[in-house]
Amino acid sequence: MAKEQTDRTTLDLFADERRPGRPKTNPLSRDEQLRINKRNQLRRDRVNGLRRVELKLNEDAVNALNELATERNVSRSELIEEILLEQLAQNHALKMHQNKNS
Repeated sequence: MAKEQTDRTTLDLFADERRPGRPKTNPLSRDEQLRINKRNQLRRDRVNGLRRVELKLNEDAVNALNELATERNVSRSELIEEILLEQLAQNHALKMHQNKNS
């Protein structure tokens, strides 16, 4: 009987053949690996003083942020943080000025 390359029903004929693709080196399923990696990432962020904030923006705002982040060679997240900190500093300075004049 001839061995047909596309025939995968007779597994004994293909037992010694290496299949293409990445070998499985981790005993955990991909879902479990992703969960563990996410947990570790959140732990690293917490140690670095970072907190997660979810923000929904319209597409135009996201596109503008992406363009500006690319121009400044920073991530979109870093850009948003920078913009927020600048705005908070301005707001704080304005309040200080108002309190001084009161």
